[in-house]
Amino acid sequence: MAFVRAPSPFLLVLVLALSIFAAITATTTIPQPISDHHRSAALNLFAPSHGSFPSLQDAYEALRVFEILGIEEKHRVSTDTCKVVLENLSSLSSSLKDLFYALKVNGILKCKVNGEVFEGIASRLKASISDASPLPDLYYSIGGLVLIKDQDSNVDVLLADATGTFQSIKAQSQSDGKWRYSSDKTESSAYAAGLAFEALAGVISLASSEIDQSKVNTVKHDILKLFDSIEKNDDGSFYFDGETVGGHEHQDSLSTTSSVVRGVTAFAAAVSGEINQLPGDKTLGLAKFLLGIGVPGDAKDFFNQVESLAFLESKRVTIPLILSLPETVYSLTTKGQLKVRVSTALGSAAPPLVVKLVRAFSSGAKDSSIIESKELQYDKRSGLHVLDGFTNNVDVGTYVFVFEIVLHDTHSKQVYATGGQIHMPIYVTGIIAVSNAEIGVLGDLGSVQTKKALDLAGNDVVSFSANHLQKLRFSFQLATPHGHVFKPHQAILKFRHEIKVEHVFVIGNVGKKFEITLDFLGLVEKLFYLSGKYDIELTVGDAAMENSFIRLLGHVKLDLPEAPEKAAQPPAPPVDPYSRYGPKTEITHLFRTPEKRPPQNLSITFLGLILLPFLGFLIGLLRLGVNLKNFPSSTVPAAFAMLFQLSIAAVLLLYVLFWLKLDLFTTLKTLGFLGAFLMFSGHRILSYLASTSTKLKSA
Repeated sequence: MAFVRAPSPFLLVLVLALSIFAAITATTTIPQPISDHHRSAALNLFAPSHGSFPSLQDAYEALRVFEILGIEEKHRVSTDTCKVVLENLSSLSSSLKDLFYALKVNGILKCKVNGEVFEGIASRLKASISDASPLPDLYYSIGGLVLIKDQDSNVDVLLADATGTFQSIKAQSQSDGKWRYSSDKTESSAYAAGLAFEALAGVISLASSEIDQSKVNTVKHDILKLFDSIEKNDDGSFYFDGETVGGHEHQDSLSTTSSVVRGVTAFAAAVSGEINQLPGDKTLGLAKFLLGIGVPGDAKDFFNQVESLAFLESKRVTIPLILSLPETVYSLTTKGQLKVRVSTALGSAAPPLVVKLVRAFSSGAKDSSIIESKELQYDKRSGLHVLDGFTNNVDVGTYVFVFEIVLHDTHSKQVYATGGQIHMPIYVTGIIAVSNAEIGVLGDLGSVQTKKALDLAGNDVVSFSANHLQKLRFSFQLATPHGHVFKPHQAILKFRHEIKVEHVFVIGNVGKKFEITLDFLGLVEKLFYLSGKYDIELTVGDAAMENSFIRLLGHVKLDLPEAPEKAAQPPAPPVDPYSRYGPKTEITHLFRTPEKRPPQNLSITFLGLILLPFLGFLIGLLRLGVNLKNFPSSTVPAAFAMLFQLSIAAVLLLYVLFWLKLDLFTTLKTLGFLGAFLMFSGHRILSYLASTSTKLKSA
């Protein structure tokens, strides 16, 4: 019996789910061919900003990925990108790298480049090759000439001293097949070897006369020596390890592998025939490594992955065939079919072939086969190879199925690499039968005092009482659909006290059944001497168990002794993380009691006293003989005079409304607007009256 302090129910379910997920994914990653997931990711990773890319290299990588994956995006970037291409090709200050990628982009977009521009670039690139250049400069210069040759056949790009250029590049090679970047650097790398192979392939295609075959064979030998140092994973994938060159330049495994694949396939295309000595299992292993990355989240990694797979599929080396499973989890309940897909790494259709199931065995018993030599049926409609159902000796659990791809004709065997026997993990799930569940209370000597049977598939619950001198025993059995004993990843019994303190006990198996006995005398300290009602909850879960469950069994009332003075206190009950989003406590406001109002007669008398000065003002106006003789007669001044009078009336009306119903803020906002209009109209009419008075005095 094991005792564990219980986490929250949510965390317990989360741990159960994670354990099931980990059990399914903790095996070798199954490589999947390029799919629509890659196409969706490409549209996001290589989306141009306002129709353009940060650099020509970025533009080429995006366009090349779109081209390989069959994504029609060229029309969105062709106009702006072609402008940048023409600017770089026409500029004398463009670097060799910029010229190289400008020509690469032009090869895809077919920008309108003048033949004279190509001739000028070719002359500059030839001059760069004639100089004692480091490997990257030779790579860009030779690659640029090859691109010009493909884009304009009228331009002279042939090398006068191709043999000398070939030898100068070959001079930087090392005995292990790696290359140095230049003669003044002692470090060598597989990444530089990839650049060298591609540059040498360019020299062969640009040579005015055929390169000595012995020199070509020497490079083929270097390629084989380089592949002798390739790294291998347990899943059969091959890759070239990343390296740091010159103490500062680091290329990771993907970049290095991509460089070698690009260089080797380019060299194989330039020489007569394939590099036949290159084993097919290594090209297949390279494809597995590239596909094992999944869908990269970095644009550079995405480009290296997709372009390398495209080169492996270009028939310059043996083309790897990828066997993949649409599903690796199969249910005995639904009796699904085992389906196998065989395609190239880019998802293209495979040649005519047969998929054989050589054997299948349980992951825990490799020497005992449960299925022997079966041929899967090919479904022309779906393009899948199907195995109808499993034999009766396939039960719930984890298995390894061994497949083999058999090509129909001899020519296909020379073109494609199948990789021999392919091991695939298969997970078989089913409904687990739960039976013979019993729970009871035992005396201090182990005698059964109370025992009840439980139907764990139903909803019945039990209720017990016990003290610290007694024990609680719970047992049950689990069986697979074929009647074998099933051992789940997790079998947990949880006690939850009334004050939300939880305790978890791991249930062990004894023979064919799972059983746990809780001795309350030994658990009083762990239970913090808390008497009262405990809910009993059972959790059973496994990756292969389709009916994993968490079920309330009932409750037990424990009578435990009083806690001593120095006993540990129970922890604070866990706080529900979602409680912060629940309803808040209502806030009750207490307002001040209104003051007692004066009698109505007194209020009316006070109002009359307030109005007396206004009546006196009106009487005074009449006594003074107020008249409208000075009211302007012209149209515009008369209009301003009327507006001035109406503004004064509006302000007085606003005061009345404030007294009756308006609040202070509304009144002030309205008064600000009326006051500004009042000042404007008043200023205009008073200015008119002042100018009129001045004219009368001067007359």
